[in-house]
Amino acid sequence: MEPVGTVAHEGVAPHTDPEAVGMDATAWVSLAMAAFIAILLFKKVPALIGSVLDGRIAQIKEQLAEATRLRAEAEALKGEYEAKLAAAAGEADAMRKAAEHEAEGLIADAKVNADALIVRRQKMAEDKIGAAERAAIVAIRAKAVNAATTAAAVLIAQGHDAQADKALVDRAITGLGTIN
Repeated sequence: MEPVGTVAHEGVAPHTDPEAVGMDATAWVSLAMAAFIAILLFKKVPALIGSVLDGRIAQIKEQLAEATRLRAEAEALKGEYEAKLAAAAGEADAMRKAAEHEAEGLIADAKVNADALIVRRQKMAEDKIGAAERAAIVAIRAKAVNAATTAAAVLIAQGHDAQADKALVDRAITGLGTIN
């Protein structure tokens, strides 16, 4: 190996690496690394690391299996709730249709009842009008009878005297005939 040195104003001063037991620093680091690896192999550290990694792998596999199971369960629940949602939507649609049908029936019944009420009210109005007409006719007849009676009394009083009364009574008695 060439001596390592520094450049100074006067020239190069030789500089060498330290050595122990005939080995430089690189050889000592290599020897220490080989000893460390030998100790690790002797203490079975790679097997220990492998068993720790195997345990972690098993744990991860369990977690993956659990996640898969939970996903399948979630999918089943999702399907179940989608079916329930579809059934609920169907029931809601059926209820809406039933309500519409019932409303149509109620409207039809209301129309029939309204028509019947109109007919009844019309009949009642006609009956009231008829009763008013009959009452008016009765009142007119009563007034006509009163007027006729008054007129007859006036006419009889004007053209009927005591002599006419006697003749009238005599005729009535003769008309009766004999009573036995």
